[in-house]
Amino acid sequence: MTARHQLVHLRQLLKIEKEADFDQYQQKILNSSVQQRKKDGVCWYPVRLQSHRITTGDRITIQIERPLEDDANHVFQVGSVVSVFQNLASQERANYIGGVVSYLRKNVMKVALNSQDLPSWINEGKIGVDLMFDEATYREMDKALARLIDAENGRIVELREIFYGEKKAMTLPGHSFQLPSLNDRQNDALTGIINAEDVAIIHGPPGTGKTTTLVQAIAEIVKTEKQVLVCAPSNAAVDLLVEKLTDHQLDVLRLGHPARVSGAAVMRSLDHLISSHSSYKQLKEVRKKADELKKLGYKYKRNFGHAERKQRNLILDEARNLKLEADHIEHYIMSDLLNSAQVVACTLINANHQLIRSRSFKSVFIDEASQALEPACWIPVMKAHRVILAGDHHQLPPTIKSYQAANDGLEITLFEKGINHQKVDVMLELQYRMHPTIMNFSSEMFYKGSLIAAESVLEAEGLDDAPFEFIDTAGCSYDEEVDKLTLSTYNREEGQLLIKHLKSLLEEHSKEVIQHNLRIGVIAPYKAQINFLDELVSDDSFFQDYASLLNINTVDAFQGQERDIIYISLVRSNGKGEIGFLKETRRLNVAMTRAKAKLVMIGDSATLCQHEFFDKLITYVQSEGLYKSAFEFV
Repeated sequence: MTARHQLVHLRQLLKIEKEADFDQYQQKILNSSVQQRKKDGVCWYPVRLQSHRITTGDRITIQIERPLEDDANHVFQVGSVVSVFQNLASQERANYIGGVVSYLRKNVMKVALNSQDLPSWINEGKIGVDLMFDEATYREMDKALARLIDAENGRIVELREIFYGEKKAMTLPGHSFQLPSLNDRQNDALTGIINAEDVAIIHGPPGTGKTTTLVQAIAEIVKTEKQVLVCAPSNAAVDLLVEKLTDHQLDVLRLGHPARVSGAAVMRSLDHLISSHSSYKQLKEVRKKADELKKLGYKYKRNFGHAERKQRNLILDEARNLKLEADHIEHYIMSDLLNSAQVVACTLINANHQLIRSRSFKSVFIDEASQALEPACWIPVMKAHRVILAGDHHQLPPTIKSYQAANDGLEITLFEKGINHQKVDVMLELQYRMHPTIMNFSSEMFYKGSLIAAESVLEAEGLDDAPFEFIDTAGCSYDEEVDKLTLSTYNREEGQLLIKHLKSLLEEHSKEVIQHNLRIGVIAPYKAQINFLDELVSDDSFFQDYASLLNINTVDAFQGQERDIIYISLVRSNGKGEIGFLKETRRLNVAMTRAKAKLVMIGDSATLCQHEFFDKLITYVQSEGLYKSAFEFV
C-alpha cells in the first residue's frame, strides 16, 4: 500500500480507538448515577469547597475536599480533564464548569477552572467532580491525519514518503562532533542530527544518556537556527526537557495548561512569563478599569430612563474598548515572548497551540517518540523541515484502549517506522545507571548484548549486597485475588513478603541508606497491588524514617526515572498460567532497568515460566546464582 492508503487505514484505526475510549467513558460516567460513578472511582461527590485563589494567568483554582469516609480508590490524577458540577434534585449536572486537576493528595483536590471567574453556584452545596472524556485530543490527531492524507505537495509530503519508506532520508556530509561531555556513540548521534536533511533518530536504551544527548543537540542547533520546537507525548517528559534546557542557559517557552506544568518548568510556562513581562502591569491596570466600568454599567438603578440608558451604553462602550486594548497588550506580550524564545516546548497535541498554529520550524524534536501514537506525532511534524526523534521501542509502548486498533497497527509508532524504513538511527550503548548484573539480562533480551556498563556504575555508592535477587514463591500457595470494585489483580502474601524483605534490608543497611540518601522504588503492574503495598507501608511506623526515600507506584509512573533500589512484585499466581499484560515484556524491561544498585523481583515461577521471557529470566538468575526460594524468608 502507498503511504496515503496506509494513513487512511491509520485514520480508521484512530476512529476505532476513540470509540473504544468513549465507550469506556460512557459506561463509567454518562450512563450511570452519581453513586455508581463514585463506586467506579470517576466521581467525587459530595465535596466541600475549602478555598479558591487566582493563580498564574489570572485563572481561578479551587481546593475541594471529599469526606474522609469516602476513601475508595479513584482514577483521578494530576492533569485529568474534569467537570465540577452542582447536583440538583431532578437533574444531575444542572450547573457545571470544566477544569484540570492541578493537585491531588488523599481526599484533597485542586482544580484549575477554565474561567477567570468563580461560578455563582459554587457555594450553594451539592458540588461534585466528574472525570471527563478528552475529545480535543482525538480531534487534533484526526485533523492532522486528514491534512496529511490530502496533502499534494510541500515538505510534509516528502516527510510522509520518508517515514513510509517511499523516499530515502538524506544526510549531508558535515562537521563530526567530538564533544568531551559526550561519549563516542552520543557524539555519533549528535553528528547524525546536525548533518540530517530529513530525519535523525536517537535510540536510547535505559540509562544511556538519551536526554543528555538530545539536550546537547538542541543547544548546538539553536546556535545556527533562531528557534526550535521540542515536544513529547506527556507533560512530565516535556517538563523534564524544559528543566534540562533551562539548566543549559537556553531561553525556553513552555506552552500548555498551567495545571499540567510541574516543577521548575513552571517558571518557563507561558502564563508565568506573561505575569513577569514588563508590560504586564499595564495589562492588569487596563483589565481592572474594564471590569470596574462593566460592573458600573450593569449596576442596578431604581429609576432607569432614557438618560440612564444612554449613560450605561457609554460606560459599556468604554469597557469594551478597554477590553480590546487589554487584548492587544496581551497579544503583544505573547508575541514578544514567542519571538524571543530559542526553544518552544509543549506536548504533541499542544503543538497546535494558537500561539504557534501558523508557525513552522526548521527542526522539530520529539522525545519519548516510542511512547507516542503516530497520529499525535504528525501534529508537530507538520511544522517541520526536518524531524529528530528520540526514544526506545523496547520500553513502554503507547497506551491503547482498543485491542482491535492496537492489533491492526495503531501500536506501531512513527519512531518504529523511521527505524524500519530508514538507516538514520544511532543506538547509544554505554549506560550509566545499572550494575552490570542488573543490566545483562535486559541487554541480551532486548539489545543484542550491546549495552556496556560505564566505570562510574561500578564505583557508585550502594549496598554491600547482591545486586540482583529473584525470590520465587512457587509452591507457597500465594494465590492472586481480584478486587471486586476495580477488577484489578493483587496478591496479599506476595505483597507481605515483599514488605518483610524490604524491612529486613533496611534494618541491615540503615546506615548506608540514610547516609547516601539511597532512593527506593517499589513497582507492581496492577493498581490493586500498589494500593495494598501502600497500606502495608502506611500502617507500619518502621517506614516513617524512610518516607522521603520510598515510592510505590506502577511501571508507567516510573518510566524515565531511576532508583538506587527497586523491588518488583509480579503478582500473578494461578493454576492456569495466566499472566495478563505481563506478556508485554517491554513493561518488564522498563521496571527492571529502573534499578541502579539493587533489584529484587518476587514472583511465582510456576505461573510465569509458561511464557518464554520469564523462562529465560529464571534460567538467567539460576545460572548467575541470583535465585532464591520464598521458603528461605517464611
